[in-house]
Amino acid sequence: MAMELLPWLAFSVFVLAMLALDLGVFHRKARVIETREALVWTAFWIVLALLFNAIVYFWRGPETALEFFTGYLIEKSLSVDNIFVFLLIFAYFKVPRLYEHRVLFWGILGALVMRLLFIAAGVALIKQFHWIIYIFGGVLIATSIRMALQKGKEIHPERNPVLRLFRRFVPITEDYVEGKFLLRRSGTIYATPLLVVLLVVETTDVVFAVDSIPAIFAITLDPFIVYTSNVFAILGLRALYFALAGVIRMFRYLHYGLSAILFFVGVKMILSDVYKIPVAIALGVIASMLLISVMVSIVRVRRAGVNAVPADSRGGRNDRIPRDTTERADGSARQIDDVAEEESERG
Repeated sequence: MAMELLPWLAFSVFVLAMLALDLGVFHRKARVIETREALVWTAFWIVLALLFNAIVYFWRGPETALEFFTGYLIEKSLSVDNIFVFLLIFAYFKVPRLYEHRVLFWGILGALVMRLLFIAAGVALIKQFHWIIYIFGGVLIATSIRMALQKGKEIHPERNPVLRLFRRFVPITEDYVEGKFLLRRSGTIYATPLLVVLLVVETTDVVFAVDSIPAIFAITLDPFIVYTSNVFAILGLRALYFALAGVIRMFRYLHYGLSAILFFVGVKMILSDVYKIPVAIALGVIASMLLISVMVSIVRVRRAGVNAVPADSRGGRNDRIPRDTTERADGSARQIDDVAEEESERG
């Protein structure tokens, strides 16, 4: 039993050490993360995941290593969809770019805990009630169809039940206050809009978890592989956000590729008792779908003569939102296409 827990403990210590290094050393003070730095961090997290994949290869064998890599690719691909929503959330609440990293850091920390609970529950359910794997497969197929038919994303935080309940019981300041989540005024504890944004990010991740975690169950039911592949994808999400936030509008056909991936893994899950599609073939199909959707997006954008807006020149965000800590936190529902187009015009 102790030997079984050792890898989990070692991995948990590693993750906590990396998070402490990230927030306590490299991002100790609030600042805007520029594209070049974000690209370096993105590469760092990817290399780290590949090194861990190599460890799995020599420790558990090539089949398990292939399962980890396939799961990581699925989760990494689906995490791009999170970036669209994060961009909307930050635009809706007019979050100063100075504080975006802080929100994402704590949001991801919460996501790691929730993913662990979701994965443990999912694996336990499948082992206890095997038929539930068909429900997971059906959910993935339904999600893929919904994603393919979706015409632009939008958010409605005012409909979020957690946020509405929070606002009922906790007083909230009108302004962002030096990047704080809570503060005391006249003996009363107030939440700042930054904590509201964090709550929206956390509850949104629950929806993403419901979509993404069943997808990796189609590849493996090994809880350690499922969790570690999720963790590495999530750890690199912040850097990926800052790297792609300025050019995300280029990938307008990516959601079709993600939809196809979800549909494929849903079918794979449903057919698992009839025919087990080899992991190597699944990896090839998933990688091909992802590559095709990215290439089609780039080709169509170039043919249309639309240039991507570099993240460093996203004047729309800075012009619209001063870095002043007294920035108001109001806003209205926005669609991702509207946000991207507005930033393009301002850039």
